[in-house]
Amino acid sequence: MADYNDQQNYNRDRDHMNASGQGHNGRVPEYNFWAEQMTSRPYSNYNPNTNTWEYSHSATRAEESGASSQSKGRRVLQFILKALCFGIIAAISFYGFQRLYFTINPNAAGRNIQDSRPNFDLLKGKSYEIKQTKPGTVQTQLRTAVSEVIDDTMPSIVSIRSISTETSIWFGQKFNQEAESSGSGIIVGKNENELLIATNNHVVSGANKIIVTYIDGSETEAIIKGADAVADLAVITVDMVDLTVDTIEAIEIAKLGNSDEIKVGEMVIAIGNALGYGQSVTVGYVSAKDREVQVSDGFNTKTMVLLQTDAAINPGNSGGALLNIHGEVIGINTVKYASDRVEGMGYAIPISRAVPVINELMSREILKPSEQGYLGIGGNDVTEDVSEALNMPIGVFVNVVMEDSAAEKAGILPGDIIIGADEIEITAITQLSDYIKSRKVGTEVKITYMRRESGTYEEHTVKVTLGANPDLQKEAE
Repeated sequence: MADYNDQQNYNRDRDHMNASGQGHNGRVPEYNFWAEQMTSRPYSNYNPNTNTWEYSHSATRAEESGASSQSKGRRVLQFILKALCFGIIAAISFYGFQRLYFTINPNAAGRNIQDSRPNFDLLKGKSYEIKQTKPGTVQTQLRTAVSEVIDDTMPSIVSIRSISTETSIWFGQKFNQEAESSGSGIIVGKNENELLIATNNHVVSGANKIIVTYIDGSETEAIIKGADAVADLAVITVDMVDLTVDTIEAIEIAKLGNSDEIKVGEMVIAIGNALGYGQSVTVGYVSAKDREVQVSDGFNTKTMVLLQTDAAINPGNSGGALLNIHGEVIGINTVKYASDRVEGMGYAIPISRAVPVINELMSREILKPSEQGYLGIGGNDVTEDVSEALNMPIGVFVNVVMEDSAAEKAGILPGDIIIGADEIEITAITQLSDYIKSRKVGTEVKITYMRRESGTYEEHTVKVTLGANPDLQKEAE
């Protein structure tokens, strides 16, 4: 009975727990093992006749199998229903979003949402042409900006050959032989009587014969009209009678620009008779402006203010043109820095500095020796080195004043330093001599000189009436 009573109490407690989910005293246990026990033991029935529990293992397995099959079927059915519901909800959401979007943006759709078929009524009465791509044409530029400048400027550039006589001594005997040098020139003026060409003084200095070659290959002789050794500029002239009609039509006068407006980094073009082979072209850029360069002629050294460029300037380019991209002359090629350590350093006389000198040289009159003016002094150059060492002005130091000469009559004395003639700054005796010889006998010239007074040099200006060279007068007699 005790066992029975215990069993009855157990069953009662089990039913009570199963119904209420709570154990004794209505408390829920922390861990519920009931489900685990029920699944792990076979189903049983209580037999009151025998007062025992009867277990039926076969029935239990069959019931479990049936219950498992039913459970799986329900799970499959639930999955299908859930998937179907998700698809319906997604379709409704997409359709609703699409309707809302095209309601807000009616022009966004290419067709009616309610009718997905194309509306062929819109095409009625309209015709459309299907066009084909047509072949294009490519035009090749055969000329560049540089080539155009060269074509326009080359007729104003000439080649110059200077022929001079050199004396050499062999075994105590003198031999004279001709020496030829090459250079370039720029046509700067033309009138009924003469063609005027600007070049460097060192190209034509000391030449017995000057030959000019033009764009068409023809040649004529030229003579020096005026030269300035200090500025290294000269103007040579050609008689228009010596030029053919074809040459006159082929040549052009150069366009002179403004070198003060040129900027560092601008493209420049150098044209000249490089190495005497004929006109050639090099291209570069302005590297620097207002460069002070020490230039030597083999006897004296002088300082020149020049344009620096990396355009190649070689022997024979001297006197040629340095052009800007518009074809205007902005410099006269002069010298190249020669050194094994240096490349691309060429120099040109700025055209803005050269024009006043060129204009003065062009205005000079070609005179016979007997017509040339005479000042009547002898002197030496006061160079920059001498000026710094002896604290003297740069110019021509007067050593000798000829008796009864124009200088003596004007009051010029030995020891005076001539620094100007008219409006020309004088820095060398060759420059002074060339200028005086370009003026006729009897012409009045303004001479500016410095005289040492009370330990300092004071500036004076006098007007001198040029006389004739007495040596030439004696020869004429």
